[in-house]
Amino acid sequence: MQLIDGSGKFNEAGLEEFVKSVRLPECGLSYAVVSIMGPQSSGKSTLLNHLFRTRFREMDAFKGRSQTTQGVWLAKASGIEPCTLILDLEGTDGRERGEDDTAFEKQSSLFALAVSDVVLINMWCHDIGREHAANKPLLKTVFQVMMRLFTPRKTTLLFVIRDKTKTPLEVLEPILRVDVEKIWSSVAKPEKYKNTPLSDFFQVEVTALASFEEKEEVFKAQVEELRQRFMHSIAPGGLAGDRTTVIPGSGFPLSTHEIWKVIKENKDLDLPAHKVMVATVRCEEIANEKFLALSADEEWRELSEAAKSVPVAGFGKRLDSLLDQYVSSYDSEAAYFDAQVRDHKREFLMNRILELVQPSYQAVLAHYRAKALATFKQAADASSASSETEGFAAAIRRCSKECLDEFDRGCEDANVKLAGWDSSKVKEKLRRDVDAHASNLKAKRLAEIVGKSERQLEDVLGNSVSTLLDAASSDTWPSLRTLVAHETNLAKDALLQAVSGFELDAAELRRIEEDFVAFGRNVVEKRAREEASQALIRMKDRFNTVFSHDEDLMPRVWTGEEDVRMITKDARLSAIKLLSVLSVIRLEEDASDNVEETLTGLLGEIPERLQSPANATAVDRSLATSASSALAASTWDGVPSEKMLLSPIDCRNLWRQFKAETEYTVSQALAAQEANKRGASWLPPPWAIVAMVVLGFNEFMALLRNPIYLAVVFVLYLVGKAVWVQLDIGREFQNGMLSGMISISTKLLPTFMNIMKRLVEEGQQATTGSSGVYREVPMEEFPSSSDSSSSESSKARRRQQGLSKQH
Repeated sequence: MQLIDGSGKFNEAGLEEFVKSVRLPECGLSYAVVSIMGPQSSGKSTLLNHLFRTRFREMDAFKGRSQTTQGVWLAKASGIEPCTLILDLEGTDGRERGEDDTAFEKQSSLFALAVSDVVLINMWCHDIGREHAANKPLLKTVFQVMMRLFTPRKTTLLFVIRDKTKTPLEVLEPILRVDVEKIWSSVAKPEKYKNTPLSDFFQVEVTALASFEEKEEVFKAQVEELRQRFMHSIAPGGLAGDRTTVIPGSGFPLSTHEIWKVIKENKDLDLPAHKVMVATVRCEEIANEKFLALSADEEWRELSEAAKSVPVAGFGKRLDSLLDQYVSSYDSEAAYFDAQVRDHKREFLMNRILELVQPSYQAVLAHYRAKALATFKQAADASSASSETEGFAAAIRRCSKECLDEFDRGCEDANVKLAGWDSSKVKEKLRRDVDAHASNLKAKRLAEIVGKSERQLEDVLGNSVSTLLDAASSDTWPSLRTLVAHETNLAKDALLQAVSGFELDAAELRRIEEDFVAFGRNVVEKRAREEASQALIRMKDRFNTVFSHDEDLMPRVWTGEEDVRMITKDARLSAIKLLSVLSVIRLEEDASDNVEETLTGLLGEIPERLQSPANATAVDRSLATSASSALAASTWDGVPSEKMLLSPIDCRNLWRQFKAETEYTVSQALAAQEANKRGASWLPPPWAIVAMVVLGFNEFMALLRNPIYLAVVFVLYLVGKAVWVQLDIGREFQNGMLSGMISISTKLLPTFMNIMKRLVEEGQQATTGSSGVYREVPMEEFPSSSDSSSSESSKARRRQQGLSKQH
């Protein structure tokens, strides 16, 4: 292929195809580049074709001597190891370009020198010793250009003497070497290379060949012998020169193109910098190729998609295999480039690959973390609910260890060795989640156990507290203190035994004990407040119980002999004691207050009609005065506000309402006594009796003279007596004249009708009897006065009690 045409255009696309066709990238550094320069029509292409078995175009001698090769052509040597590339340069001193157009000669010569390991300089034997014909001007130009190299590579200059004459090679070679040394010495060199010998830059070799036209067989034999020197030319001691700056085969197209570009732009050629540049560009290309290939890899895509939804088994091994495949491929292709650049780009490739795969790795770890946490929650919930022998704390430790071990196994399975990622942060997050759930579960279980114990304690204390407060005696609060302390201690011991498996520290146990004791006290205080809210009802019940019953708890009958004032005072004193018990919480051992004494002063407010001035003692008036002043305050003296159930003002208002609602009961008792006194002497006065006898004498005598009237009077007497007995008129009037008349008026007609009905029934039985005689109705069948009196007395008491309850 033509690498560079006659106008200097570089065939980049053609070179890429050529490199692929000869599989140069697979060679790495195991390849050599050989170029040839010399005068036009000096047999360069012919020599290359015989030496390397190429097919460069040769000059047709029958058509005249003219330019055959234009630009630079490239071919691959056949049958030579290692892979050897051959550059056939356009001949110098050509008639076609003229005398002044030497730019391309210099550029192509410098290009050959820059890219070649061996440069063949083709020259005629009879030109040795001449100044111009022996390519001395060209050599001088090449040496001058070499000085422009920053760090020039050591190249082998193989002088091929064509059409050797009878002069021995041993004579010709020293002459040629001396001429080359003179050329090197005459070249103006930079200061740093001023004393540098030719051997530092060039390895000079000389060989001679017979005439191809005259001695073809000898020529071919000598060429075959020379061909053997190119076998293993890059081996130590081989024909090739310095190999320190060689470019890997995959970078050859880029390298040659960049070298020609710099030469065309007439810039200084810095081969080490160029090597780094080529390595940078090519290694980056390889890295990008491997990254894109990994991104498009079907196995990676499947692995990545699976990692989004489930924890993939063997994730780490599968990913390591993929990464190793592509990273090893990069290492293989970039092995011969500059080591520093190669390693840098390898690191760049690894970073890109790891950025690509890390989300999948994190997703797998997240799946393992979620799975381990779910397993822990399930195991912890089950163990804590049924851990009777193991204990809550031990069960949580066991479940936590199993959870973290499971996560560690998952991390080990997902570990990517090439990445060296650390899963400690994810594990730490899992540990925090486990601790948080364990803490919540611990709080929940503790709350359940404590709540159960509190409910049991509340059930035990609740009814007992209500009963003791309802009794409301001087021993109520001491009894409550004893009860609360006893039941709380029993429940607390059971609670501490129940939470022993939680392995709580001393501070937590002390807090639980204090809260539990406080709960017991709160139960008492809550019930006390509930009872205090019903203080008025409790006071009225207590008053009615004491007022309406005697010492034997028998209902009182107000006969007129009872001391209503003292009974009322005792009943109200009992209600005040109840109120004092319900006013203040006294659960402390040293609880003391003057609430009862203060409330007792309210007894001085008993109405004057219940006590005579003689009975109103100075003590009563003093108590009433002090009570009035103390009950005007909002708090009890010496009692904290949180222990107060009823304030003094509340007690005073309750007392006034209590007095107003019990006044009717007291009035009823007084009215019953008055009626009883009047009922004891229900007959009219003596003067009324005398007046009735005097004024009714005539009517009395008329009755005696007329038996019919007497019979009617007798019948009316019997009926009246029956009605009298039936209605128990004497007892009805004990409650007063008005109430007696009202009661009799409502019962008179039904009672009379009942008596008449009984008489009619008895008469019918007498007339229809078998004996045919009337049966006499004995008086025993009518209700006796004592029975009716007892019945009506019971009815009266029930009515009185009903009125009291209504009020």
